[in-house]
Amino acid sequence: MLDIEGTTSSVAYVYDVLFPFARRHLHAYVNRYWQEPDLLAISEQMAKDAKADQPFDRDELIAEAHRLMDADIKATGLKQLEGQIWKDGYDHGELQSHVFADVPVAMRQWHDIGADVRIFSSGSVAAQRLSFPHTDAGDLRRWVQGHYDTTIGPKTESDSYHHIASEYRWPADQILFLSDVTAELSAAQAAGMRAALMVRPGRSRSWIRYS
Repeated sequence: MLDIEGTTSSVAYVYDVLFPFARRHLHAYVNRYWQEPDLLAISEQMAKDAKADQPFDRDELIAEAHRLMDADIKATGLKQLEGQIWKDGYDHGELQSHVFADVPVAMRQWHDIGADVRIFSSGSVAAQRLSFPHTDAGDLRRWVQGHYDTTIGPKTESDSYHHIASEYRWPADQILFLSDVTAELSAAQAAGMRAALMVRPGRSRSWIRYS
């Protein structure tokens, strides 16, 4: 099971390309699609995340999205909104996802030996499903069997990994989680999974060994 940011993909791509793209297109996207069911559902989720009494209106949604972006808060509703904006960018050929060169090679090898490769990322499942077909290494969807995001629970809480393990056909101790965040690896270990720290370019070298 793989994290995305800092594991399969560069942190710089997320922060220097994806996040600025979502911010630049936020206002236009919300105005264009305001009456669409998907966006109205996101408004409800963002209000829920903020513990508001009712769904946000258009201006409140934009203001809350900017607040969360400014604070780099990985709220579920915001991730869903960013995912929809990125979808628009991918659909129009404005975005292409970065993956490290070893990722497609590893995914293919894992697939060939019968491994069940899945993703657990703070980015929404919708955004994940958009990212892997549109990478700079081509369409990687064939190598990924499942996707999870924070709707299943926070990445730093062991219950999230218990839920994910229950959906795998393998026992928890047969699942290896790869991430660049030690708190996430500790949570996975607490749920009985194996874990390994990824050290990618641009990340600090915190050499912690996981079994």
